[in-house]
Amino acid sequence: MLAPFYWMVVTSLTPPEQFSMNWPLRMLPPWPPYVRNYPLALGEGGSAYLLGVTFLAMFRNSAIIAVLSVLGTLFSCSLGGYAFARLRFRFRDQLFVLLLATMIVPSQVTMIPTYLLIRALGWYNTWYPLWVPHFTGSAFGVFLMRQFYLTLPAALEDAARIDGASLFGIYRMIVLPLSGPVLATLGVMTFMGSWNNLLAPLLYINDVQKYTVPIGLAFFRGRWDVDWTGLMTVSIVSVIPIIAVFAFVQSYYVRGIALTGMHGEAL
Repeated sequence: MLAPFYWMVVTSLTPPEQFSMNWPLRMLPPWPPYVRNYPLALGEGGSAYLLGVTFLAMFRNSAIIAVLSVLGTLFSCSLGGYAFARLRFRFRDQLFVLLLATMIVPSQVTMIPTYLLIRALGWYNTWYPLWVPHFTGSAFGVFLMRQFYLTLPAALEDAARIDGASLFGIYRMIVLPLSGPVLATLGVMTFMGSWNNLLAPLLYINDVQKYTVPIGLAFFRGRWDVDWTGLMTVSIVSVIPIIAVFAFVQSYYVRGIALTGMHGEAL
């Protein structure tokens, strides 16, 4: 599993003139390592710079879109999951089944209607189609949050109601602090999905200054050849945010379980 990643690191530290795809592949980095690949690929030496944009600019664009997508997903899915798990209203179960049914519809089926809707809203060639839909929730996210909320004891909410807490107050002060592990899981999945999303930016973005990392990686593949050292260099850089987010959320996940246990013991 680590071998391909290790080969990527070795290739990113190899001078372009010394790289070869002939077997056996080079598995040891040259000495001294050729670190100049990094400033060249990320800055003005990158292939994307020929179009007037650097890979670092695409890196910034992806980061903004991914953060907004995570915030929107956590906000909308936590509220939706809480409503389906705890509130009583007509056709609740039927609406939940209908929501789950949307998961079996392939995204290719809704691609053209969604594209026409985006054009009608005037959002074409903007970042809005990439993060605004996350504020309306997703079927999987709502399902995940609902299943977690069903495991919380109802006595927690009953005690809060006796103390005079409102419905939203119970959600904000009782339910949400206990949802750290599942929110962290959903946040990581959303971040990875947004960061690696290639199809939506290709459909909705036409301005090269608004391109994202997955599109930037394609600049290193030409019609006749591939800039392998540059491609491996930017690929290494592109996975750093995912590793960083996962490392941060992993510690939060353990702390969230511990806090949840302490609350349970206190009650």
